[in-house]
Amino acid sequence: MKTPLHKLNWLNAFKEAAIAGAVTFTLFSVLLGINIYQNSNNDTMIRLRPALLVGFSLFAAALRFCIILKQSLQLQVPAHKKIGWFEKVEPHLQPILVGLMAFFPIIMLGLLGGQASTKWIDNYGIVIMIYIMLGWGLNIVVGLAGLLDLGYVAFYAIGSYTYALLAQHYGFSFWMALPVAGVMAALWGIMLGFPVLRLRGDYLAVVTMAFGEIIRAVAVNWRELTGGGAGINVPKITFFGLPFNANEDGFAAYFGLEFMPIHRSIFLYYVIFTLAIITAIITIKLKKLPIGRAWEALREDEIACRSLGINTRNTKLTAFAIGAMFGGLAGAFFGARQGFLTPESFSFEESVLILATVVFGGMGSLTGVVLASIALFGGMEILREFSFVEQLIGIDPNRLRMLIVGLGMVLMMLWKPRGLISTRTPTVFLKQKKSISGNLVKEGHG
Repeated sequence: MKTPLHKLNWLNAFKEAAIAGAVTFTLFSVLLGINIYQNSNNDTMIRLRPALLVGFSLFAAALRFCIILKQSLQLQVPAHKKIGWFEKVEPHLQPILVGLMAFFPIIMLGLLGGQASTKWIDNYGIVIMIYIMLGWGLNIVVGLAGLLDLGYVAFYAIGSYTYALLAQHYGFSFWMALPVAGVMAALWGIMLGFPVLRLRGDYLAVVTMAFGEIIRAVAVNWRELTGGGAGINVPKITFFGLPFNANEDGFAAYFGLEFMPIHRSIFLYYVIFTLAIITAIITIKLKKLPIGRAWEALREDEIACRSLGINTRNTKLTAFAIGAMFGGLAGAFFGARQGFLTPESFSFEESVLILATVVFGGMGSLTGVVLASIALFGGMEILREFSFVEQLIGIDPNRLRMLIVGLGMVLMMLWKPRGLISTRTPTVFLKQKKSISGNLVKEGHG
């Protein structure tokens, strides 16, 4: 039975909104209100931007007012009925998203032609697919097993440098080094897992974060091996030995085609698309196996998991190893795509962004990770197209990317704190497979 509507206190709502606007004005007065630049004579100039500062403060005030309004007018619905429309349409979204990802290059070619579509396939399609695969790999550790990992970028780096070093010193091709990169990352995942078996929650997060920074520090300082800050060259991917160039031994000449840079972009896209689909299929299959159910049991309550006789040590180690393996495979592809590696590509910020895709999408939801990756990384890339906005507000919107991401995190935690897809669908069921609200799930802090 629904409870009556809350009474809206207009005075309190306007008061809270005014306080939010004043705090925003104070905090961002220097960041947004003042622009320091150099003119053509190299003189330092100061330009005030009061319109931008006031507009942003009014936006914060209006947002706070809307939040209070929503909280005051919200119907108190029983927890078992709180299944949002995102969760209801998820089964229909899955085939649509897979179809769009499979035919994305073809759609771009049909809409924009050969030259214009290269940027969209390379900068948008491939980048988003890399983070989808990384999100699906981390989803095993965080979403299924409930182990908070803030150092996942370390396995991404291990896969990249494994391919680079094998190619440079032993002449390995991408296809030969790909499984080795995955195995190497999995071994490091096990090495990380052993010391943290007894750690939970915030302590586990700190140790994994330190592990990620250690790997980056090694890449920076071990110059004889990794090249340090100067970087290391990586052989670019080929079509099973055929390079994507205009020479007679290239891909285009071999198949009698006119050389176009988009050939390489399309091939790269379908390589990472195939790797991501393999990751998803393996994850879905593992969820139905005893190890997958053990991960979910560990996530919900580790004490109950132990009382049922589940070996939590092996359960944690397999989650770390398999999640790290997929990160290493994505890292090997990243190195082959870039052709050049530096430690700056594997900063702590990358780990946070990958974790954000899992949290935004919903713990354990593959569809949610796809939607979050498109929103986060597609949104950040598309900001580069809005350079004309600098003429209006006096600041490059690309410099506000992390500010916008942070704002998005706050809004997401207020709107759907358990992510876009927050329902739990049981892997094993008796008569009927029925999704339940995430509010009814305990969720441990492994």
